[in-house]
Amino acid sequence: MLRVLCLPRPWRPLWARGCASDGAAGGPEIQVRALAGPDRGITEILMNRPRARNALGNVFVSELLEALAQLREDRQVRVLLFRSGVKGVFCAGADLKEREQMSEAEVGVFVQRLRGLMNDIAAFPAPTIAAMDGFALGGGLELALACDLRVAASSAVLGLIETTRGLLPGAGGTQRLPRCLGVALAKELIFTGRRLSGTQAHGLGLVNHTVAQNEEGDAAYHRARALAQEILPQTAEVSNCIQVPTGRSSKSMHTSTLPVFAKLPSRGILIYFPISNVC
Repeated sequence: MLRVLCLPRPWRPLWARGCASDGAAGGPEIQVRALAGPDRGITEILMNRPRARNALGNVFVSELLEALAQLREDRQVRVLLFRSGVKGVFCAGADLKEREQMSEAEVGVFVQRLRGLMNDIAAFPAPTIAAMDGFALGGGLELALACDLRVAASSAVLGLIETTRGLLPGAGGTQRLPRCLGVALAKELIFTGRRLSGTQAHGLGLVNHTVAQNEEGDAAYHRARALAQEILPQTAEVSNCIQVPTGRSSKSMHTSTLPVFAKLPSRGILIYFPISNVC
C-alpha cells in the first residue's frame, strides 16, 4: 500500500518551470513516490524520459534538483531509491542533442549544474540506492556512482564511455570511480571507454549486488527495494557517520586529493584525477 505525497495519485510529478517536458505523454520526467506499510520510509525517484532514454537534459536535471531539494527537508525519507520507468535503460548519460544546440558558455553552465546534481545526490542525508535495470552510461553511471549503494541486473550495461566520443566524464566520474575501484583500474575503464555487464561490474566491486533480469525488466529494482527494507530499521544518520581515515564523514568531507595526471593515447587529452583517501 502506498502513502501518496500531496496529490491523489501514486506518483508525484515535479515540474521544471519554463521548460517543455519530454516525459511519457508530455508528463514529468522525474516523479516521486513514498512507500507505505512495511516499506514506510522508502522513497523512490522514477526517471521517466523514454524518448531520450532518460538522457540528462535541462528539464530532467531541473526536475531532479527540485525533487532532491524537497526530499532533503522531508524527515520521513529514510532511504532514497533511484529507478527508471523506461524498460532497458537506467540513464543513457548527457543529452548530446541538447548539448549541440548550446553555446560554449551554456555548455560550461550545464556541466556545472550536472556536477552540482551529483554532489547533491552524494550529500543526501539518507542512504541512496541506484537500481540499474539497463544501460547506465556516461552521466548515467556517474549518477549511480554518486549513490551510496548500487544494484544492477546481470544484463545491464555500465560504463564511462565519454572518451569514445572525444569527451571526458564531467560530473564526478574521474573522482568517484577511482575511489570505488582504485586508480589503475579506473584509468583503464575511462581511457578505453569500456562497457561492463552487470555481472562484470559486480565482480570488480562497482556494484553491491547483481541479479538475473526478469521478464518485466525490473529485477534490480526489486533487489534494491529489498536492500532498502534491510536498511529501514537503522537510523538515516548512519550513512553520514561512516568514518574515513581523516575522521570526517564520507558524505560531507572536503576531499583531500592527490593529483594524478594521465594522457589519453593518441588524443592528447589531459585528465586530472583528484584521488581522495577514501578506499
